[in-house]
Amino acid sequence: MCVDGAADMGKSSARTHGQENERRIKANNREYNAQFRYANNYIKTSKYSIVTFLPLNLLEQFQRLANFYFLCLLVLQLIPAISSLTPITTAIPLIGVLALTAVKDAYDDFQRHQNDSQVNHRRAKTLRNGRLVEEKWASVQVGDVIRLENDQFVAADILLLSSSEPNGLCYIETAELDGETNLKCRQCLLETAAMGQDDAQLGAFDGEIVCETPNNLLNKFDGTLSWRDQHFSLDNDKILLRGCVLRNTSWCYGVVVFAGKDTKLMQNSGKTKFKRTSIDRLLNFLIIGIVFFLLSMCVFCTVACGVWE
Repeated sequence: MCVDGAADMGKSSARTHGQENERRIKANNREYNAQFRYANNYIKTSKYSIVTFLPLNLLEQFQRLANFYFLCLLVLQLIPAISSLTPITTAIPLIGVLALTAVKDAYDDFQRHQNDSQVNHRRAKTLRNGRLVEEKWASVQVGDVIRLENDQFVAADILLLSSSEPNGLCYIETAELDGETNLKCRQCLLETAAMGQDDAQLGAFDGEIVCETPNNLLNKFDGTLSWRDQHFSLDNDKILLRGCVLRNTSWCYGVVVFAGKDTKLMQNSGKTKFKRTSIDRLLNFLIIGIVFFLLSMCVFCTVACGVWE
């Protein structure tokens, strides 16, 4: 598995002109990894905060032409010279629709906040100075060596170092990633598998990983591990992705390569976007038709009035 004659990757920075062009990680060395400002393992899928909810929600709601149309009518009705109707006839229905939608959106986002908090507060066993300590998932950082046990979710995208199974094998379920329920096999390097579950050896592991930048390709990983003056090629079969579940394997150890928003799971999730239904599109079309009809009537009446006079 050793890549003989592999070119030295050098000690240049993993970032060029502020853009990450490769990822360089040293295991068990938070000080070294901190210089690259990699994402921590905190995740956020919610859309709003207490401060941003009102402006952002109103902005989204007024992207619906129906709401914007009635807002324009309300503004025009506030001008007595051009409207004989009281603004209250438009204001009450519009405010009612906006309020009900805002309550629904607030509830949905509150659920997302709760789910985020639950995930971020899950516990992970991390090696610190050769000893296992429990930390929240949100506190795990790139380069940390963590221990997983059977039926546990993988806290971040990790390079498998050792496992309880012969030849460094382990089995994972990837249903949360790709919907497949059949188990997949992963295998670590035999050189690192020899460390077993010796916390002292794993805590002293100082391998350097140079790999690809964060991306959303679930079945692809390219990298190199430099350790003890040797270079080892890394591929997808040596990586456990966040969201996988360890199955039929008593324990395994791995070093965090991607954390939080940089994990392939989060890279595929994207941002929560404002969704338009087919009814919204139909209403938008009808509103545009109504506006053009009203404008044409105004132009016709203006011209007719001028001719009459």
